[in-house]
Amino acid sequence: MADEVSIDKNVFHTRLAALQTQWKADKRSGNHVFGDVGSIAIVMGKSDETQGFHKANAMQFWLLGYEFPATLFLITLETMYIITTKKKAAYLEPLKDGGKTQVEIIVRGKDAEENAKQFERCLDTIKNAGTKVGVITKELSTGPFVNEWKTAFADISKEMEEVDISPALSAVMAVKDANELRAIRNASVASSHTMADFFLDYMSDALDKDKKITHKALCDKIASKIDDDKFFKWKKAPQSFDTMQLDWSIQPTVMSGGNFDLKLGSEPDDNNLHAGVIIAAFGLRYQTYASMIARTYLVDPNKTQESMYKLLLNVHEAVMKELRDGVAANEVYNKAISIIKAKKPELVSRFVKSVGAGIGIEARDTNFVLNAKNTRVLKDGMTFSITTAFSDLENPNPQDKKRDAKYALMLSDTVRINPAGTDQAFSFTKDAPSDVESTSFFFNEEEEEKKEKPKAKKDSRVGAVASSNITKTRLRGQGGTTQNEEKEAARREHQKELHQKKQQEGLEKYAEGHGNLNGTEEKKFKRFESYKRDTQFPSKVKDLIVLVDPKNNSVILPIMGRPVPFHINTLKNATTSTEGGFTYLRINFLSPGQGVGRKDDQAPFEDPTAQFIRSLTFRSHDTNRMEDIKDQVTEMKKAAVRKEQEKKDMEDVVEQDKLVEIRNRRPYRLDNIYVRPAVESKRVGGAVEIHQNGLRYHHLGNQKIDILFGNIKHLFFQPCVGELIVIIHVHLHNPIMIGKKKTKDVQFYREATEMQFDETGNRKRKHRYGDEEEFEAEQEEKRRRAQLDKEFRNFTEKIADAGKGEGLAVDMPFRDLGFNGVPSRSSVTVQPTTDCLVQLTEPPFMVITLTDIEVVHLERVQFGLKNFDMVIVFKDFTRAPAHINTIPVEALDGVKDWLDSVDIPYSEGPLNLNWATIMKTVIADPHTFFKDGGWSFLSTESDSDEEDEEEEESAFEVSEEELASVASSEDESDFDDDASAEASEDEVSDDEEGEDWDALEAKAARKDREGGLEEEEVKRPAKGGKKRR
Repeated sequence: MADEVSIDKNVFHTRLAALQTQWKADKRSGNHVFGDVGSIAIVMGKSDETQGFHKANAMQFWLLGYEFPATLFLITLETMYIITTKKKAAYLEPLKDGGKTQVEIIVRGKDAEENAKQFERCLDTIKNAGTKVGVITKELSTGPFVNEWKTAFADISKEMEEVDISPALSAVMAVKDANELRAIRNASVASSHTMADFFLDYMSDALDKDKKITHKALCDKIASKIDDDKFFKWKKAPQSFDTMQLDWSIQPTVMSGGNFDLKLGSEPDDNNLHAGVIIAAFGLRYQTYASMIARTYLVDPNKTQESMYKLLLNVHEAVMKELRDGVAANEVYNKAISIIKAKKPELVSRFVKSVGAGIGIEARDTNFVLNAKNTRVLKDGMTFSITTAFSDLENPNPQDKKRDAKYALMLSDTVRINPAGTDQAFSFTKDAPSDVESTSFFFNEEEEEKKEKPKAKKDSRVGAVASSNITKTRLRGQGGTTQNEEKEAARREHQKELHQKKQQEGLEKYAEGHGNLNGTEEKKFKRFESYKRDTQFPSKVKDLIVLVDPKNNSVILPIMGRPVPFHINTLKNATTSTEGGFTYLRINFLSPGQGVGRKDDQAPFEDPTAQFIRSLTFRSHDTNRMEDIKDQVTEMKKAAVRKEQEKKDMEDVVEQDKLVEIRNRRPYRLDNIYVRPAVESKRVGGAVEIHQNGLRYHHLGNQKIDILFGNIKHLFFQPCVGELIVIIHVHLHNPIMIGKKKTKDVQFYREATEMQFDETGNRKRKHRYGDEEEFEAEQEEKRRRAQLDKEFRNFTEKIADAGKGEGLAVDMPFRDLGFNGVPSRSSVTVQPTTDCLVQLTEPPFMVITLTDIEVVHLERVQFGLKNFDMVIVFKDFTRAPAHINTIPVEALDGVKDWLDSVDIPYSEGPLNLNWATIMKTVIADPHTFFKDGGWSFLSTESDSDEEDEEEEESAFEVSEEELASVASSEDESDFDDDASAEASEDEVSDDEEGEDWDALEAKAARKDREGGLEEEEVKRPAKGGKKRR
């Protein structure tokens, strides 16, 4: 024994007391576990590493933390005797004190007679304790000490009945304490780390590079990794993890090529690792506590193998869910069999005979095997190694008929039973993923990628939208007015059908008696507790003063000579006033009927008819103290309100699942990327990676943002055409936290213009002047933008391809259909996409899904106004309508065309409506709302406005006769006497000359030449041209 041996006295006595407590309880309840034994004798012979851990040395490790060879434990209900050598006895001396149970240490020497007397004393103790003695019947210990004890015990063996105490010891050691669970967790985490971060990488690299390595050599590689201290000091290592405490509980085993031993009893063979089905299994031990992990990896699997593995995953998950406090062991196994019978009954015979066993100091406790016969009940704190496996499976399409014709599948995890009420057991080895994506490898992907991908079918609806809104230049005389009238009539007819359909859907959805949409949620009375017991009161309450206790969110007030606590949520406010040399502190409480403010109905009262204290007033000469109390109460109230608001804001934030990183290859990556909302105030870039089930943004400040594909609702790509940035935008189902900000929109972008690129120092400027260099720079800018768009678009398509299992698809804004508007603070370009209406350029971003829209109403549409507003009402009436204001009236026809093309009913009106009041009416009784016409009041209003305008116009119409008479009178009044005289002279001159138009033009040209005008025009150089010499 080394000098550093130190036995924890408290742990020893605690565990010994637990053993004796369960022993006594079993005697009272019928002796079902301990078999009514009066004493327990556990003998340990010489140490033998080949035997591993068994019940005898497991008991020693459990009580002492060390193995003591040649030692006898004799335990009764009152005393424990330890017979051992002098040197080992020195380590055990401290155990005599500090516990309820008396511990007596008997030291053996070299005197044979004295040693025989010691054994005789032990035998007398056994006989006095009762006629039954608990022993380990399947004893593996050997050696002279064991033989000597067996010889001595043979003298009384006929008088005593030997009872196998192994099941009782297993039951005592099965429920682990905190230290034991911590050790098993550390062992399991180290095993997962070895599997996921060493074996998986080494194996996949060997297969990828077609290296030849035998199973035995690969197992030796894994076994030698235990000496690599640097490897076991990884980022996720538990605190105070000691690599010197690691050992192997299950030696590494790797199987492939059709030879599979699922009992892990055979040594690794010398066959080479085969690229097919590969099973790896091993377990590390930490501070003598064992763990177990096994994984199956599929290389280029076919559909049958994938389906078999998915079935195994389902069975494994069902077993995990069945492992609960109070469930019998056979129920767990029967659950697994029932799933197999329901899906593939022919595989029942090929399933393992047990789905695991207890694990702790022993790697496999046979008394807690999870099979069809064991009726032991599982308890909180127990730990198990869970193993599900199929053997001798036939491969219908083997690549290698000799080595791939038959295969096996196996999964093992180390888990603990959680307290009652939890859904399933907790897996300590979850860091080594076992899902299909993480365990499947495809090394023939390159050949498949070379094949031409089929062209994606165009969405006819998208084309229709784009083509129907392309405006073409028309002259007034080309019949455009008639065509516009026909289009307007067709649009009106289509809108009428949409409104009728919407009305019918509303009546069907909200049948009679539907009631208030908010009626299902009733406000509950909130109970607030300041102190659970009076001992928690601050010590100053003895002074009977007004005391503010921010720690417990309470104010303690002296009432009738007693300190009475009030929770801050029962207080409204605190005020002070000065009068007659006194300062008055008034504490106002919340009570029913206090006013009409919105805060009055924060929470209902349990009994509104009860008597309530409205306020309490205290006075004091100490003005400063009264003011200080008022300030403290005010600050505490603000903090409580702020905390409640933060809690309310975080209600819809859902914790995402863990991102599964890609291990078998480098993930697709896009560098030099900025994210919005920004992670920090400084403008620092990062990189986006595509992993198995989501995206990860690596910030250069060592921060990460994970977005799972299952949480992505829409994926957008917006090119840099007409913009300064190129964008990949992700709109989420549930908001996530980025720093301290909650957001449903995450945007990755890069600037399209390189601000740091400066051409002033370019040597070409010495030789080039004018527009040529500017033209070249423009062409370079176009090429750079096109390359940027291509890079981002390809990456977005890779995201959609990786998330196709979640229904992800790339959506792209139609810039031709865009229009300016103000959805929030500033005027931006709002653009439709296939499924949404978006604004992705400036935060706050706007993403409105078209399928969520009920109706759209266009406000302030009247002659003379340059802008109009758009109000979007959602199918979820409890959601506030969205407003896009100040849209130029020139975009009105385009907006109408787009809304009509995507089958969204719209209406228009001249005024802004009070939508808060309208939506309250709709929510209060949707059935009555649709029964009374639904949204038809919007279109009725717009139709009546148009009729009024037509009536006003008709009031100013005049007949053609009146118009002709007015025109003739105006013509007459425009000419006076002089004008008529001039006209008569012209008529005379025309009659005299009688020249035609050609003669007059020739005459004018001749006069121009005589005046020198033509020569001046010839000599004047053209603008921007060169002078002639």
